[in-house]
Amino acid sequence: MRQSTLHQLKVFETVARLTSITRAAEELSLTQPTVSMQIKQLTQNIGVPLFEQIGKKLYLTASGQELFVTCQDIFDRLSRFEMKIADFQGLKQGKLKLSTITTTKYFIPRALAPFCQLYPGVDIALEITNHERVLERLSENLDDLYIISKVPERLDVALHPFLENPLVVVAPKNHPLAGEKNIPISKLQNEAFIMRERGSGTRDAVEQLLAKYNVSVKVRLELGGNEAIKQAIGVGFGISVLSQHTVTPDSMSGLTILDVEHFPIERHWYIVYPADKQLSILASTFFDFLQQESHAIASKMRGEIS
Repeated sequence: MRQSTLHQLKVFETVARLTSITRAAEELSLTQPTVSMQIKQLTQNIGVPLFEQIGKKLYLTASGQELFVTCQDIFDRLSRFEMKIADFQGLKQGKLKLSTITTTKYFIPRALAPFCQLYPGVDIALEITNHERVLERLSENLDDLYIISKVPERLDVALHPFLENPLVVVAPKNHPLAGEKNIPISKLQNEAFIMRERGSGTRDAVEQLLAKYNVSVKVRLELGGNEAIKQAIGVGFGISVLSQHTVTPDSMSGLTILDVEHFPIERHWYIVYPADKQLSILASTFFDFLQQESHAIASKMRGEIS
């Protein structure tokens, strides 16, 4: 190991994380032969195989898995060291890695823009994806912080609610219930519904509420994006339940919010990270900033919706 370099360890960590020499070469801006050579030299230095290839797939050996965990710890500690040095110098700089669910795209830029203005030395790597993929990244500790709307099961995490996420019923403006007040939830019985994909926090919340009041709906369509759902509502596929934050004036042409009993469903967005994770100074700074800004974000979005 003493003959191995940090560069070789970084190449190894990237290949192990991506399970692909091709993708590792792309991420590191190296050629595939260079990556292969670095892995070969590291393997020779250590004296045991780190990978095994079965078919076209690359797998870590037991030794490779141990080294992968060690590399993650090394680079995490180096990152924290860099953050501390920057903090000692009165600076906030470095790379902040965030993973969030798709609905946050309606508010996360409002937080990132002023944060980057305060700390121009910070680079943001933002992964916006579905709930299941965020949980995968969380379990693999790939990012600094995660933003989700559904409390994860079977994961030991630190969970901090920071912003309300009310869910409302959205329908075409010509829907028979449009304009009515205090609509009984029973009137949703047998309504044609457009649902988010299974595993979505929004879908789980809707199904739990409908089941509680013995209301059965007809799921005509499943879609993974809020904008696609709004378009489907507009062309007559049915009604749906969406985060109120997605209901912006410029996206509600031909649509309306129904005043249904037991809605909005009160939910929250959460800042999450592994329970035993020591946040970097940069991650802690953004964590504090996001909590402080949450009231301003909520007020601004409520004003736009009204």
